[in-house]
Amino acid sequence: MGGIVCREVAKNAITTHIDFVMSRIFTEEGLKKLEQELEDRKTRVRQEIAQSIKEAKEQGDLSENAEYSEAKHHQNENETRIAEVEALIKESIVATPHKKSSKVQVGSRLSVKAHTKEMDFEIVGANEVDPANGKISSESPLGREFMGKEKGDTITVAAPAGHIKYEILSVK
Repeated sequence: MGGIVCREVAKNAITTHIDFVMSRIFTEEGLKKLEQELEDRKTRVRQEIAQSIKEAKEQGDLSENAEYSEAKHHQNENETRIAEVEALIKESIVATPHKKSSKVQVGSRLSVKAHTKEMDFEIVGANEVDPANGKISSESPLGREFMGKEKGDTITVAAPAGHIKYEILSVK
């Protein structure tokens, strides 16, 4: 009985570790965007908030000053996000696709066909997802199915509207 519990604890620890590592994977472009966000928050956003706090203080009594309370709230949100982004950058793993690989991997751009419609996707880390621009996570159901596949391969993914079949036309 104890062996089963130990195996389950070990399995949960491995799953947690994999989830932690996967959430830290970025493309080079994604990491650059994070670094830009951090710089913007540390400079422009901090300055704007400081100006708002200064203007609110000039209005007098801070105990009933809604503008001051709101500015302090924005300051707290900004500083929290700065800490989050710094941690993400510090713990990030940049996925650099193997240029000679024909297999789908994080950083790959692929063209696919579903029914008669052609679509383009880029496989990205979980923190870079932007479905409107074709950026799907390697951890999403669709992304997981694409990973490791090659041009000419076909995958089928369950969707609310039923099963959708995708044919991979190219991998870059």
